[in-house]
Amino acid sequence: MTEQGGCQDKLCLGCSSVLPEPFIDLGQMPLANAFIRPEDAARPEPTFPLAIAYCPVCHLVQLTEQVPPKQLFTEYIYFSSYSESWLSHARRMADALIQRLHLNSESRVLEIGSNDGYLLQYFERLGIPDLGVEPATNIAREAECRGIPTLHRFFGSGLVEEILSSFGKADLVIGNNVLAHVAPINEFLKAVKSCLKPTGVAVFEFPHVKEMLDRIEFDTIYHEHVFYFSLSAIKIVVERTELEVFDVARQPVHGGSLRVFLQGKGMRPVTAAVQGMLADEARVGLTGPDRYVLFNKDVARSKERLLSLLEGLKAAGKRLAGYGAPAKGTILLNYCSIGTDFLMFTVDRNPHKQGRLTPGMHLPIRPAEDLLVAMPDYTVILPWNIADEVLEQQAAYRRRGGRFIIPIPDAKLV
Repeated sequence: MTEQGGCQDKLCLGCSSVLPEPFIDLGQMPLANAFIRPEDAARPEPTFPLAIAYCPVCHLVQLTEQVPPKQLFTEYIYFSSYSESWLSHARRMADALIQRLHLNSESRVLEIGSNDGYLLQYFERLGIPDLGVEPATNIAREAECRGIPTLHRFFGSGLVEEILSSFGKADLVIGNNVLAHVAPINEFLKAVKSCLKPTGVAVFEFPHVKEMLDRIEFDTIYHEHVFYFSLSAIKIVVERTELEVFDVARQPVHGGSLRVFLQGKGMRPVTAAVQGMLADEARVGLTGPDRYVLFNKDVARSKERLLSLLEGLKAAGKRLAGYGAPAKGTILLNYCSIGTDFLMFTVDRNPHKQGRLTPGMHLPIRPAEDLLVAMPDYTVILPWNIADEVLEQQAAYRRRGGRFIIPIPDAKLV
């Protein structure tokens, strides 16, 4: 940081340029996955600033304040395998990469942020050697119970030598929803390159900032997500580490994501999809500040419409609940000040969350079966990105007259 007029300037985590003021500030927020035990409900709950800014030099959209990773990820209760749609996505991803890269028993697959083995299980079943890196000890143990070799560490330059000596260089390095979590991104990508064979490929998936802006997905802004990527920003970042983007594909998960393919420079032709998306991002304003400034007004309008709907239903005597306890739900509930005055409780399929309270607003988290028992008139789907999965799972609730609310981008009844 630099000093100007007695104030400290925030510097871009990618290129070290001075950042402008945030284009959206959600205020002080609890950690999105810091679920509360009922006996701790009266204790002060830590909160942290949550604002993001756009770097006009390298196009990186990023948090202006970071929380130490050990505080975020050492003990974690997000288990990937509790979403059927995410497991289906992981299986399709594994199949596609195995076929495209001709992976076999002689290959090596390394996953960073491997969670509970949700993805590597599909390589393991085919006899393809794999290794996961997962910092949350409780989740890493779950993966090991499934037979997935897992290092309980944060990935970075300090781990490269151990990976190379015990596992060797990888034909494929995967990081799903992990690249956006890493503040020292230049160092991280150098470590990725060090773990790749010369012909190896690194594949990262992350939410696309274009979708966040277009769909007003403000609840995907939380402390774990340091970055909000465009392909334009990724291209610049990876080229600092002698890697290059050679392909990109849109993915429907997490509200609209990108899957990017990285390699050592010149190993394969760069596809037309890369240049096409870069041109599209420039056309819609992702490489300049104006598009980002509009987001603040869009978010305020989205919040107003959701609260208006909920207030109207409450005034009509309707009983309301929530479905799910995702990280994005923490942000939405706190930013909109939706607590037990609106929703009686929320339900979640993850037993590690059941019995706890949501961060900040302290909604009780109950088993998913309780939705049918309590039969609220309306239920807000907090993981709106898997709304179709929820609607299918809760067909009995709907048959009995229950209705759902999808809160993002503009609240609607289904």
